Amino acid sequence: MPLSRLAALHGVATSFSPSPGRTVAASDAAVVAVLAALGVPAATPDAVRTALTARETELRERLLPPTLVSWSGAPTAAGSDHGPGARESTPGADGEERAPDENRPAPGENRPDADQNQPEADEGAQAGQDPAAAPPGFPGDSSLASALAALPAGTRLRIRTEQGETRASAEQLPLGVHELEATAPDGRTARAHLVVAPTRLPAAPGRTYGLLVQVYSLLSRRSWGMGDLGDLAELTAWAGRALGAGFVQVNPMHAAVPGAPTDPSPYRPSSRRYPDPVYLRVEDVPEFAYAGEGDRDRVRTLLERAERQRESVLNKGALIDRDAVWELKREALEFVRDVPLGPGRRAAYCDFLAEEGEALEDHATWCALAEVYGSDWQKWPAALRDPRSAETARARGELMDRVDFHSRLAWLTDAQLATAQRSARDAGMGVGLVHDLAVGVHPGGADAWAQQEYFAAGMSVGAPPDAFSVQGQDWGLPPWRPDRLAESGYAPYRRLLRALFRYAGALRIDHVMGLFRLWWIPQGRPATEGTYVRYDAEAMLAILALEAYRAGALVIGEDLGTVEPGVREKLHEHGVLGTSVLWFERDWDGTGLPLPPESWRADCLATATTHDLPPTASRLTGDHVELRDRLGLLTRPVEEERAEAATDVGEWLALLARLGLLQGTAGGQSEDSEEAQIQALHRFLLRTPARMIGVWLPDTVGDRRPQNLPGTWDQYPNWRLPVADAEGRPVTLEELAASPRLHALIDVVRAGRVGEMGGGCGPDAGVSGPDVAESGPGSGGASPRTAPPGARPD
Repeated sequence: MPLSRLAALHGVATSFSPSPGRTVAASDAAVVAVLAALGVPAATPDAVRTALTARETELRERLLPPTLVSWSGAPTAAGSDHGPGARESTPGADGEERAPDENRPAPGENRPDADQNQPEADEGAQAGQDPAAAPPGFPGDSSLASALAALPAGTRLRIRTEQGETRASAEQLPLGVHELEATAPDGRTARAHLVVAPTRLPAAPGRTYGLLVQVYSLLSRRSWGMGDLGDLAELTAWAGRALGAGFVQVNPMHAAVPGAPTDPSPYRPSSRRYPDPVYLRVEDVPEFAYAGEGDRDRVRTLLERAERQRESVLNKGALIDRDAVWELKREALEFVRDVPLGPGRRAAYCDFLAEEGEALEDHATWCALAEVYGSDWQKWPAALRDPRSAETARARGELMDRVDFHSRLAWLTDAQLATAQRSARDAGMGVGLVHDLAVGVHPGGADAWAQQEYFAAGMSVGAPPDAFSVQGQDWGLPPWRPDRLAESGYAPYRRLLRALFRYAGALRIDHVMGLFRLWWIPQGRPATEGTYVRYDAEAMLAILALEAYRAGALVIGEDLGTVEPGVREKLHEHGVLGTSVLWFERDWDGTGLPLPPESWRADCLATATTHDLPPTASRLTGDHVELRDRLGLLTRPVEEERAEAATDVGEWLALLARLGLLQGTAGGQSEDSEEAQIQALHRFLLRTPARMIGVWLPDTVGDRRPQNLPGTWDQYPNWRLPVADAEGRPVTLEELAASPRLHALIDVVRAGRVGEMGGGCGPDAGVSGPDVAESGPGSGGASPRTAPPGARPD
């Protein structure tokens, strides 16, 4: 059908598979709406025919796709695995590179034609297929080899490298994002961005373990009512030096959308590029020491209010209140801004402004306008909704004092994040901070305003219906347009990664499957009325590999739930680590029982739980079932839920017992105690070949409250709970450092690490682990699922 073919040529699926062996058609209305968001009119049969003809003509006549990819060390000639029929280009007499004449199709014969047999839907990659490869006809094949092979005979090439060189050959190009120009014999010219990336990302520095923490939840005796970057720097220094930890993974530190109340979720930010100044440790700003020299009472009053805010959370049962904390910090930072910067500090600030350029100006302008017109730019006066309008420029000038204030906040926060990473590395951590990249941004926030041309208007990202969520999910995040990304050489994506890698030893990518495809939902329609839109995963991965390589950083992909066949293999091929959570690691294709440690994949971060799941103590005791029952979230009788949860835990404990991992604690508690069982579960993780072992910091003190309970909004205090002990009493960073229970668990983990830096299993495991090269995706063996078919833990 014409609509299906048109959709395929734009990477839009017309069906999806919610479970193996089952295919569901996307509605025509959803497909038409998604095409409209991509700038393709398809509301009537005539519009479809016109758009289809235009697309086929464009692809047939185009010399080059907008972005090309070459993996460093991979051939661009025949035999390349980047595209069928790739041939080596040959230099012409003038030194410019030409495509070879041999077997060259005539101009116009190297692009898809309307009569070709094209699929009507992108139902996801079939087993054995490469999910990064574009579906037939979709112009997402960005490999340099394929592009060169498709050029008309005698086409000349000129490449301007990122380093400023001009080259006449595509061979042995340096890493970077270059500009490629092609001139065909008939006079047609084309320009493309050429990404040359390392084939694999940096590898983990041996086997290592670390802590997982939500920074806001980690209060010290110095924080102002929520954890801050000073607390994070202290945590990394202590964990690296005293505990031998190799990394600390944190929640997304992205800037939140201001409001009353502020959305506490770190996964729906205003901006992913700039951090949230609410995390600033005000006392660590150098100018704070000189603030209020003529008004000491004002400074003292601020500090007293901050102490009361802290004590309300630690000793009076109050929730973390970001708005109250920010009000205090904003007042203090306004006060600090009156202190002139010294010459060196002024020069550093000016350098930051120059380096960030328009992106920071846009972000700070949005923040200043939000103070006047509210935090949803879609409700601002029409002229101000355009960041490039004359009215916006005029408003920026009128609000320059506020623009400078928010620019300075970005600078201060950036500096304290860098200090936290430096603290980690100085403490001997091989990785340091693992930052988290959220899937998207708030539709009313700074990024959505400043980068409107890159976002699909009227669309939201989510998940299709499946066995665990029959209504699907709508996350309320506008998606990036794959066509606009490609046209720009993925500029906003590159800038985003570069900013995050600046103070990260590793980056966790939430819902890493989004590099391949995302579920788009037209606004105003239920999540069931969406469809998948495919991204050029080859280009997305190449940019990721390039920026990670430049930073010397690891990348961890959150790949929980059902994953399109071939995605994990492709991620593994390029060195992206996966995420394995103990409770999801079962033999779903066989017995359904817990997966033995030797069957786990090696290239992953393995943990007992995450921020979206019950803490381990809650899972072991069944408290998580009782919590969901109290909140009315159960869809089955509570007795059934209790029985299923008990069976789940029982099967894991039985495996631990068979492996001899259940032991009493150092404090004399029996092997049946919840603390001993938590230790045993971490001994189990150490028996797996996983390269990184993560310990959820609240698990170290027996916390039973989840940080986030999916499916709730105001029924549960998501993202507002401090780390607490088994009785729910908040535990400060200072108390964590002195906790016998924490040290007992860390001793278990450290004992299991002795002699493991080569990636094998340690002596605590008592057995030898499998060879790393034979474990996990892409190694020739079957890779285990990390959740039951159709599951989607988020």
